[in-house]
Amino acid sequence: MKKLWKRNAVVGAVLVLVIVAIVLNGRYAENVMEAEDAGRLLGQATEVAAPADEAGPADEAANEPAPSDYFATARLSRQQARDSALALLQEASASEDADSHVAEEVAKSIEALASCTLAEAQIENMITAKGYEDCVVFLSDESVSVVVSTQTDGLQTEDIAKITDVVKQETGFPASSIKILEVN
Repeated sequence: MKKLWKRNAVVGAVLVLVIVAIVLNGRYAENVMEAEDAGRLLGQATEVAAPADEAGPADEAANEPAPSDYFATARLSRQQARDSALALLQEASASEDADSHVAEEVAKSIEALASCTLAEAQIENMITAKGYEDCVVFLSDESVSVVVSTQTDGLQTEDIAKITDVVKQETGFPASSIKILEVN
């Protein structure tokens, strides 16, 4: 009885941690959307350049526009959350108290994380293949958030339709579950 309780506690703890990681990922995406709605990214840096007559050869490269760090930061945060959840799952399955039921639950959770990661990567690749500069996708159980960088003046209705179509094809989610934001 005590061994069964321990096993169930380990499985429960692992599932709670996975759910927490997913919820935090969703909240991060919501915070990004709120910041976009406010018209700026929190912590966004402003480039300061020397006057043109004082710029030396080393400064010329610094005056070129730098790629947006938002997408790299978002992908890194998403990956760190997943890596943490994966480490906890692997630790739970390697535990001495783990039996076949725990191993099956861990395998299902790892498979779910892998499928989310693959779906996000596929959606990101397909959206950039449609001609958009960069994008990052946050996939949860109930919704998809897509943050897109465009070279134009903004997302038009056709752009939103293209992106929504890609996400619907890959995930099967209805359009009402898809949030699209633009980063300039």
